[in-house]
Amino acid sequence: METMNDIVKVSSLESGILQVSLNRPDQLNALSQEVLQRLSRIFQDARHDASVKAILLTGEGKGFCAGADIKQLVPLNGQDGLKFARYGQEVFRSLELAGKPSLAAIHGFAFGGGCELAMAATLRIATNNAVFGQPEIKLGVIPGFGGTQRLSRLIGKGRALEICLTGRRFKAEEALQWGFLNEVTTPEDLVSRARAILKELTQLGSVAIQGIISAIHLGYDLPLEEAFELEATHFGLCCATSDKREGVNAFLEKRTAIFNGA
Repeated sequence: METMNDIVKVSSLESGILQVSLNRPDQLNALSQEVLQRLSRIFQDARHDASVKAILLTGEGKGFCAGADIKQLVPLNGQDGLKFARYGQEVFRSLELAGKPSLAAIHGFAFGGGCELAMAATLRIATNNAVFGQPEIKLGVIPGFGGTQRLSRLIGKGRALEICLTGRRFKAEEALQWGFLNEVTTPEDLVSRARAILKELTQLGSVAIQGIISAIHLGYDLPLEEAFELEATHFGLCCATSDKREGVNAFLEKRTAIFNGA
């Protein structure tokens, strides 16, 4: 019988990287209610844990994640479906705004809720044979964990409409061209490359990183003047940190900055 700790594995890597791995390979890492609850707790804990500098998302088995657990969709009525979608959105939003960079390392496939989870991460890399899709239309529903909104913001409204309306799959090469992926690599190099990217980010100022993530995500849909004010506020917060003093001094002294996150 699955336990909460079994369905999502958590391990601490070097440089403060927390690896979060979906671990239901026999169910293609389907996102059950229990998996969502476990992810919610992990993301909340990571947000408040100063030792966690970055989050790496992976999946065990043949692929990253095949989406929501279809068996749990069967009994949902309108009200239950509303609650389920809102909960999934809340969990993924907590990852998106955790204040720490996250990276989804995708192999095999990321469909439905799995694709939506990947989009909630700060960055995405995938193997050259990875496949993506939002096939909910074929079940008579729509993406419910933020897919319609994040996909359109990542690849444009026209392409997002096509992907969601047809349910067609798209490959890593297309995803990279569209800006859905940040990088494509080989299956052998996926995890090592993901760790290297996150390790580089953990060497930078954490207050500045959080400011960039917040300013882009929260400012994206604000009127431009309000978004500018949000940006200025985070810029001011950075200027009050020792990391800013270290970064500027290191540049002037022609040396590598050593940030301490304060």
